[in-house]
Amino acid sequence: MARLQVLSVLVFSVLVAGPACAELVVEITEGIKRRPIAIVPFGWQGDAASGPLDVAQVINDDLTRSGRFAPIPTGDMLQQPTRGVDVDFDDWAVLGVEAVVVGSIEQTGENAYNVQFQLFDVFARDQLVGYRMPASRGTVRRVAHRAADMIYEKLTGIQGVFDTKVAYVTAQTRNGGKLYSLIVADQDGENANTIMESNNPIMSPAWSPDSRRLAYVSFEGNRSSIFVQTLRTGSRIQVSSRAGINGAPAFSPDGRQLVVTLGGVDGNPDIYILDINSKETRRLTTHRAIDTEGSWSPDGRFIYFTSDRSGGPQIYRVPVSGGTPERITFEGSYNARPRMSPDGTRLAMVHLFQGDYRIAVVDMIDEKRRDLLVLSAGQQDESPSFAPNSDTLIYATRTTRNGVLEMVTADGLIRQRLTSGEGDVREPVWSPFQRF
Repeated sequence: MARLQVLSVLVFSVLVAGPACAELVVEITEGIKRRPIAIVPFGWQGDAASGPLDVAQVINDDLTRSGRFAPIPTGDMLQQPTRGVDVDFDDWAVLGVEAVVVGSIEQTGENAYNVQFQLFDVFARDQLVGYRMPASRGTVRRVAHRAADMIYEKLTGIQGVFDTKVAYVTAQTRNGGKLYSLIVADQDGENANTIMESNNPIMSPAWSPDSRRLAYVSFEGNRSSIFVQTLRTGSRIQVSSRAGINGAPAFSPDGRQLVVTLGGVDGNPDIYILDINSKETRRLTTHRAIDTEGSWSPDGRFIYFTSDRSGGPQIYRVPVSGGTPERITFEGSYNARPRMSPDGTRLAMVHLFQGDYRIAVVDMIDEKRRDLLVLSAGQQDESPSFAPNSDTLIYATRTTRNGVLEMVTADGLIRQRLTSGEGDVREPVWSPFQRF
């Protein structure tokens, strides 16, 4: 992110164009000591020579990417049981493995399967979790992610987010111009689908609470407009195309409203609440300063936003019912793009730290101290978005000329980079938990 002098540039900075690849690959760049575990290849019972998917490998990859676990190679395993009754705990204890996962896939119809898995504590010689889930060819990957989520939660106490999605924007050169794409992919980068393409910039994607819709800003017709698009059908509605600025949409917790930034041609941007069905708006801020980048508190009571009313970009909040905005951030000369964690305990932002734009979080439990923790290590980090478990954030950063995505745990101990080959990837936003 360039060094910004005014917030209007922050809201509508255009993506740098370059060839883009939709598939994301996760690379752990910083981590903690990882726990040794074993994911034994699953057994297969069916008509074909092999199952519809290597479920054990998906679980293995999910837990490896978390940065908390180090699954041992299959070749190092002294046994490969597929049922809990066949697990020899002494064999696994010799290898120093703390937990072992075994399972199988059984074909029950032409396009019907049962996926079964069990997780064991090696040293306690006890089963921690066991589950059987139905699947089809189209859902078996999600079933594998759900299994990884259950294993992760049992071993860490933190709800897993492997069965979630990420939306992001890419830009690539096409016929001498720029092609912008809004893409939705699984959390591991698989199943990337282009939701919308345009020769004009696409910005500020935001998930609905039920993960079924995306709001975003499009500059079709050389003017900013806010759209809400249903992912399953592809249908979309234009909810705001007023003169001047239409930007930074974010859904309310009930999914019925958006907080948006609106500004007339000759006026300053302000924060508004927009009813999606009626398209009626209600103004929340009236200051002559630039007020932008609104987001909701999880309980729906407050809107957090960026404003330069104090002389530089800082974060404020205002009651949804209206009132006088309250300044939240005081540490540093630049704090912008506020995003609350789903559990309401942390506020993420872009923070100017020693000349670099970093991702930071503020503890919102202790309102007297509000300690700030810098999480990222880049020079141009932006667009933070919390995972639905509030434990991890995704954000955009830049390496040389390319925009890439990174993830970092909320304590800053584990950092991962999501590479996509050549190209520019920006504006990530993590989905809520999905309904199966």
